[in-house]
Amino acid sequence: MMRTAGIDIGSITAKAAIVEDGKILGTKIIFTGYNAEAAGLKVYEDLLSESGLTTSSVSKIVSTGYGRNSVKFSDKTFTEIMAHAAGAYFLNSKIRTIIDIGGQDSKAMALDERGKVKNFVMNDKCAAGTGRFLEVMARALEVNLDEFGAMSLQSKQPSKISSLCTVFAESEVISLIARGEKRQDIIAGIHESIAARVSSMLARVGVSEPVMITGGVARNAGVVDALTRKLGVKIAVSSYAQVNGAIGAAVLALSL
Repeated sequence: MMRTAGIDIGSITAKAAIVEDGKILGTKIIFTGYNAEAAGLKVYEDLLSESGLTTSSVSKIVSTGYGRNSVKFSDKTFTEIMAHAAGAYFLNSKIRTIIDIGGQDSKAMALDERGKVKNFVMNDKCAAGTGRFLEVMARALEVNLDEFGAMSLQSKQPSKISSLCTVFAESEVISLIARGEKRQDIIAGIHESIAARVSSMLARVGVSEPVMITGGVARNAGVVDALTRKLGVKIAVSSYAQVNGAIGAAVLALSL
């Protein structure tokens, strides 16, 4: 029996997961805040407490995410690419393509039958199409981000959002509001612009089914719907989508 932990420090949230004998014992999500090191420690301690475990009962710890090096107590660090691949493969070994949309970046990955990454494309130079992008749009529209998915699914005529830059897209959204376009149509247009951006990334790695979406944006049903229509494929959304990187890190810890 080997019990391992994974900690994923993202730009918006810090996640932790504990895995034992092919089972997920527990997961936890908190906001990262300005101190990534403190967030890594807190999310891990909170998870141990909620799971009724002690630090000595966990054999190995792996950290991942943009703040992975701030987790001083981890045994090793791995990139988000490796962690998300390991997490998705652990949840469903048939998965061959992963779309990961996080707070600050988005990634497209192609996996082989052993779950190894064959090819990947990462957009980390621009926030467009990420969680931050959606947060900015939600503020501009004065809508709670959690309502975005349901509202966009009510749209009959999505607005056209031509700019992929967060700053310009925000200006475009403000113009659409001034023109009196419906909120749900604007939100649907935002989701379609994200789907267009992600599908162009996927075109570079190739899409093989089954396809899974991971990361916090996976909780947005409107984005998943827009991607499904754009790609013409079914997209699997795990209930563990947001903590997939942490699960993958815990799985990678098994090999240490």
